[in-house]
Amino acid sequence: MTRFIPLFPLNIVAFPGEKLNLHIFEPRYKQLVLECLEQQSTFGIPVYLEKGLGKYGTEIKILSLEKKYPNGEMDIKTQGLRVFKLLEFQRQAPGRLYPGGEVEYLETVQDEETGQRENILELLRKLYGALGIQSLMLKLPKNFLSYDIAHHLGFSIEQEYQLLQCLKESDRMEYILEHLRAILPVVQETERLKERVKLNGHFKHLSPPNF
Repeated sequence: MTRFIPLFPLNIVAFPGEKLNLHIFEPRYKQLVLECLEQQSTFGIPVYLEKGLGKYGTEIKILSLEKKYPNGEMDIKTQGLRVFKLLEFQRQAPGRLYPGGEVEYLETVQDEETGQRENILELLRKLYGALGIQSLMLKLPKNFLSYDIAHHLGFSIEQEYQLLQCLKESDRMEYILEHLRAILPVVQETERLKERVKLNGHFKHLSPPNF
């Protein structure tokens, strides 16, 4: 299924289901938001990377207009709906200030494999423990999906963009597992190094070897 929708390119990855608060200040995007509110329609956030506009993004619905300022700027609450592939991009949609484009919506498959979530949980406990942010574990939904934790893994925006392109939950989980297995030893070694640096200069209580 293809459709022409308003577009709001940003240097972020918005995932399906994610709640996103946005401050709108440019005239073209003020127009976009006002039209979406009036028509109860959606818009898309294609990911803008260093090398330019990416081909993938997320359809967004506006949940509420939280505040409107005297100069027309707005605070809005939004939520991601589904992933799309950008087929055609126009810097200005016909008769509008804002961009638009033809998009194809992509079907995602929830096919998590046995043990993937448990393995991720185990690695997350170790990672957050090493970083001293164990409180993040309390915020995890019981049956979390990859999208629920994607912004809490230390991914670069390029890595998040790669995750967005994975259409199967099992592939997204595996991508996360590979990332955690790669960074956990680095984080743990860094924390050990920090402890050694802190101890330098302190009186040391050491047992000599027993020859």
